[in-house]
Amino acid sequence: MKTYLVGGAVRDRLLGLAPGDRDHVVVGATPEQMLAQGFKPVGRDFPVFLHPASAEEYALARTERKSGRGYRGFVVDADPAVTLEEDLARRDFTINAIAEDPDGRLFDPLGGVADLQARVLRHAGPAFAEDPLRVLRAARFMARFAGLGFSVAPQTLQLMRGMVAAGELAELVPERVWQELSRALRYQAPAAFLRTLRECGALAQVLPEVDALYGVPQRAEFHPEIDTGAHQELVSDLAARLAPGDDVVGFAALTHDLGKALTAATVLPAHIGHEHAGLAPLRALCARLKVPAEHRELALMACREHLNVHRLAELRDATVHDLLARCDGFRKPARIAPLALVCEADKRGRMGREQDDYPQGRELLRLHAAALAVNARDLATEPGGVALSGPQIGAALREARIAAIGRARKAISG
Repeated sequence: MKTYLVGGAVRDRLLGLAPGDRDHVVVGATPEQMLAQGFKPVGRDFPVFLHPASAEEYALARTERKSGRGYRGFVVDADPAVTLEEDLARRDFTINAIAEDPDGRLFDPLGGVADLQARVLRHAGPAFAEDPLRVLRAARFMARFAGLGFSVAPQTLQLMRGMVAAGELAELVPERVWQELSRALRYQAPAAFLRTLRECGALAQVLPEVDALYGVPQRAEFHPEIDTGAHQELVSDLAARLAPGDDVVGFAALTHDLGKALTAATVLPAHIGHEHAGLAPLRALCARLKVPAEHRELALMACREHLNVHRLAELRDATVHDLLARCDGFRKPARIAPLALVCEADKRGRMGREQDDYPQGRELLRLHAAALAVNARDLATEPGGVALSGPQIGAALREARIAAIGRARKAISG
């Protein structure tokens, strides 16, 4: 029985990155032997165990044989006779098919170390085409590693195109698509995720609402990049800079402009009303991928309100209040700061304007704080001492908050 460290822990160490989870493969063992040593079984589809002390994952070496369509159609063989080389050959990419023994010796039968040095994402073998989820994984790895200079090997990209053309991606369940998308949005370059999917034709299948933005023109004086898809890529990457690791902000940034794909050709490159037109496709996307409520709600707010936040200085005090109220910013005040970040990513996510200041975001937070400081308990009675009813308290609270917003503005302008 031999144990090797495999996968991301080896890859990331060789790249000089902080390693994440440590996964191990065990060659020459049976499930009964693992249990006898105190390992706890956790795998449902194949034998995976947790170490009794470290709780790290130890999987028995296995091979996989395609038995149907999609990413679930596999027969797994975890016989003790399965070799390390056979186990590594079933993995997705060469850079994930490197093993390290307890003495630090590397086993690299597929050339993963050379691909790490060349910054190439290459499929480990022809079995890659048997799992459609790997198309999304390739795009997600690009979101993580594009900043290091990685690119997808031409042969791998061609293989991905063939998988898309064969309709394999139709077998993916929404939860797995969302899992890969949300993880990609936490990395530094989510635009690389979009570009990779688009290059192989997968973006139109998994995110058709986003794919439809490419080729749609915008007014050059506001968007020097012109193409709405190019703008979306800039916004997504800027959101990743402003809110590192925050896929809630990332998803709202990704979907804030979906309405521009629905603009009639006769009025292009203007997009009047796109913020409201985008709500229907956004709701459809969220329903299809079963997007969590927190992500959905911020995305809907950002889609509807981003132009209002951009022109915050032009809004009346009452209009600012009502914007905050529409976002439920008084009952759920934590919503407003992420909204400001999404709007900032949109405004600065334009060619040549990445370094622009965005005072609207700070002002929105300042006016929100001023309105929040109004206490409903202080408004429970009229000046003459008469108790107010529920609706009267609500009206008085609105007026007091509007007044507080006005005072906060005057304090700056004065």
